Parts: sequence; structure tokens; C-alpha cells
Amino acid sequence: MSPVFDFRRKTVLVTGGTSGIGLAVANAFLDSGAEVIAVGLHSDDPIRPEIRTEKLDVTDNAAVDRLLAVVPELHVLVNCAGIIRRDLEFDLDVFSHVLDVNLTGAMRMCMGAHPKLVKARGCIVNIASMLSFFGGGRVPAYSASKGGVSQLTRSLAIAWAADKIRVNAVAPGWIATKLTEAIQSDSERSAQLVSRTPIGRWGRPEEVAAPVLFLSSEAASFMTGAIIPVDGGYSAA
Repeated sequence: MSPVFDFRRKTVLVTGGTSGIGLAVANAFLDSGAEVIAVGLHSDDPIRPEIRTEKLDVTDNAAVDRLLAVVPELHVLVNCAGIIRRDLEFDLDVFSHVLDVNLTGAMRMCMGAHPKLVKARGCIVNIASMLSFFGGGRVPAYSASKGGVSQLTRSLAIAWAADKIRVNAVAPGWIATKLTEAIQSDSERSAQLVSRTPIGRWGRPEEVAAPVLFLSSEAASFMTGAIIPVDGGYSAA
């Protein structure tokens, strides 16, 4: 284990940590020695017994407060909870719910965790998206929320620099998870996306987790307010 990526004696909380990218992040921190708390609403994925799991709805202020009250210390917060409702997000109730989970939910967690992160001189890594930079014609709420996550990241990085809290984000591209199963199974659409991606394939959740660990480590000690694309070159093409 590289000393730079040694998270022993560190506590890491991952929202959306029971499936997909969030679970890959939780596993990566566990492999690096951290005590990991993965929270979410449900999961069909196998979760290693060393990971502490808790049910949490990030739109519930009281539930967020109750969870954080029983976490003695916190060094890293990873906001990975997110939903997408393709073609349904033009309904204003659906639009509002997607923003509440993806954007306001991240802010709830950041605000709730702030006192513990101040004490630990910890850091936050948010999960943005390539749709932080592009529009998504079928997902206006998801796109708006992820654009908001990028701006929230930059704003909190400025606001909390004096507290010694670094705030960064990764922006995944087309990653093979259950969230993207519908697109993966559409052979024509999938081929279009892969052909636009210079690396020429779908990404894996583990390939997003690695930059999250980097941003949480001392190797990134002079980085805050950064949004790092993890998209196989999609945003550069």
C-alpha cells in the first residue's frame, strides 16, 4: 500500500455507496484501509461485510442528521447518491425530486458533515457528470443537477478553504452500471457513444473510484474546486 493512499485510521462516508460507482468507491477505500460507511436506499449488489451499511434517504433532513450524529469522526465524504428519470423529467414533480436527490441531497450531506470535517481537516468529493458540461435532451433535471453539483463543488471549495476542507469532484462519462443499462442494451446508441469515446469502450466503476481516492489523499493536498473528467476522452473529442 502506497503511504499516499493509506487511509488507515480514516473514516469515509459514501452516499449511494451500496451500488454502482458508489459501491466501487466504498470498496476502493476499504482496500486502502479506511473504515467505510456506505449509505443508500437499496441494493441488489453484493456488499462486503467489512463495509458498514446504513439505509438513508438524502432528501430527509432528519435522517441525515440522525446518521451523522452517530458517526464519531469523519475524514472523507463522497456524495455519490443520484437518480435519473429519462423522459420523465419534464414533469415538474419528477424534475424537483431529481434535483432534491442529486443536488440538494449533496448539499444536505455537506452541511451536516461540515463540523466533523472541520475537526478532522477532511475533504469532500462530489460525483458530477459529463452532463455537467453538456446538455441532455432526455434528462433535463439530471443535467441541471449535475451542472449544479459542479458549481456547488467550486463554491464550497472557496467557502470552506479557511476551514481546511478541500472540495473536489469527478465527472464520469459513460460508465457501465445499472443506471446506464438501458443505453448499454441499445446496441445502436451504445455503438455511437463508444465511437465518440477516444478510448473506445465503456468505463468501469473502479476507474471512477481511483480518482476519488486520489482527490481524497495527500497527493491532492493543493487541489480544491477541481472537476476532473473521467470519461475516456469523451469531453475532449
